[in-house]
Amino acid sequence: MKKPNNKKINNKKEVDPKLRLNRVSLSTIMTTLVIGIILFAVVIVLVTLIKIYQVSMEQSAITSSEQAIVQVQNTITNYTEDIGEIMESIRDNISMEEKTKNDFFTNLLKIHTDVVSVVVYDTNGNLMNCWSGDFKLKDKTIRNLSYNKIIESKKILNISTPHVNSLLEGYYPWVVTISHVMDNPKGERMQITMDIRFSNIANYIDDVGIGQHGYCFIMDGSGNIVYHPQQQLIYSGLKEENTKELANLEDGHYTKSNVMYTMYTVENCDWRVVGVSYVDELITSKVTNMIQIVAVLLVVVLIVAFVIGLFISRLISRPANRLAKAMSGFESDAENFKYTHINGTREIAALSDSFEHMVVQIQSLMEKVRQEEISLRKTELNALQSQINPHFLYNTLDSIAWMCEEHRSEEAVEMVSSLAKLFRISISKGHELITLEKELQHAESYLKIQKYRYKSQFSYDFNIDEACLSYLCNKITLQPIIENAIYHGLDMVDKGIITIEVSGLEEDIVLRVIDNGVGMTDEQCNEILQRETSDKTGIGIKNVNDRIKIYFGDLYGVTIKSELDVGTEISILIPKIQEDRYGTK
Repeated sequence: MKKPNNKKINNKKEVDPKLRLNRVSLSTIMTTLVIGIILFAVVIVLVTLIKIYQVSMEQSAITSSEQAIVQVQNTITNYTEDIGEIMESIRDNISMEEKTKNDFFTNLLKIHTDVVSVVVYDTNGNLMNCWSGDFKLKDKTIRNLSYNKIIESKKILNISTPHVNSLLEGYYPWVVTISHVMDNPKGERMQITMDIRFSNIANYIDDVGIGQHGYCFIMDGSGNIVYHPQQQLIYSGLKEENTKELANLEDGHYTKSNVMYTMYTVENCDWRVVGVSYVDELITSKVTNMIQIVAVLLVVVLIVAFVIGLFISRLISRPANRLAKAMSGFESDAENFKYTHINGTREIAALSDSFEHMVVQIQSLMEKVRQEEISLRKTELNALQSQINPHFLYNTLDSIAWMCEEHRSEEAVEMVSSLAKLFRISISKGHELITLEKELQHAESYLKIQKYRYKSQFSYDFNIDEACLSYLCNKITLQPIIENAIYHGLDMVDKGIITIEVSGLEEDIVLRVIDNGVGMTDEQCNEILQRETSDKTGIGIKNVNDRIKIYFGDLYGVTIKSELDVGTEISILIPKIQEDRYGTK
């Protein structure tokens, strides 16, 4: 009997790709035209807006940086003016009588808590007098960091760089030294130095931020750093400032690579305040955010344009497109296709009526063919099933009879019990498909029966992926293959081993029966799968292969790998299903 052909027949005429390219729908043209015009206009507007926004952000960043540095400059100017006033007061009172002078400096140190000490030196740098409040001078100073020979100047303050006061015993504040040269009452030149704590200005500089990572620092006119909030990194060589180049620039705003510099000079001393900020932080990041917002707006505009285009195409070409889509759907799945009448112009309505009539006729013919195929499949299954039971029963009863002849009644009882369990699973209430768990129990019962008969000739082992146990397979799939391995593979082997493996793939399951028997040639392997039912050997394996293909298609079935004097591996490929697609559960 000829088997049904399960392959889908595709009678669709292939269209020349060149002709298909020329078939552009009206809706596509309208939608593309609307989207193109709107997109072009929007892109032009948005590019202009982004450019204007970028220029505005650059100017805003420059203004913000300048305001911050001007504020720092004013603060330091006020600071140095206060220092200058204190120095002016010291200069006016330095020539007073000793007691009055001491009272003046005592009060000065109490009022101006930032003043650490006031020291007078002669022209050779020898200490002449010192006022330090509650702190005592050291008996011996190795190096005086607060004294430097200075050039006289009447216009600006002589302010040193920050350093540690090394004159006082047990007290080492961080100070700057203000120096002034004048004549004492005797007409001798002397130098007055005043150490003032620098911590207030340092803390203020540390707190100045331009953006998230910008900062400012102080340098002198020669480019030497007076104070830097990251000076530890500079001293350790982990960071550097190009102060020599900056010292040659005038006050104002400069941009170099990704860095913006803003510089202003303090009015009454040789200090310059330098602000450092970053383009990508103050400008680029904001412009990037703007571009992201614009991109979102552009997407929204595209969506709106697309909707408008679809609306226009819907009014013009929707009925024809729906009819074409219905035809394509019927082509893809004719059996389950349900047609809904399409309204439109007179011509579209006439085409819709004709297509609906054709669908009904074709589906009626397909149902008739399907019923005939089902009848044919059931007939073939019944014929194949009838080949299994007599063949298997004959071999099993032969084994039981042999045990009874050998007076091994207990083993015969065990074999009969295994045979009962085996037939109970074989019957399975008339179902052709059973779970793999039951199929493996069936195979194990058969192996127990045969092991009693061939007790000293073979052993068996199961290697099972338990995740596969709930899936279904054809009943009596493994037993004929195990039977073939025992009778033909292990017949001439002293100690045979049969291994049954079950492993899951992504969508399929593989069952393997492996033996270490005499093996077969490639010709013998092909012959087993091609033998007709009239042959006396190999019927079981062909039977299994035929049943699997009838149920699941030609992609599934039995394959054989064998090597002479090594053994044989028979693999069975079945799909993963959890209920019988043919109605038996």
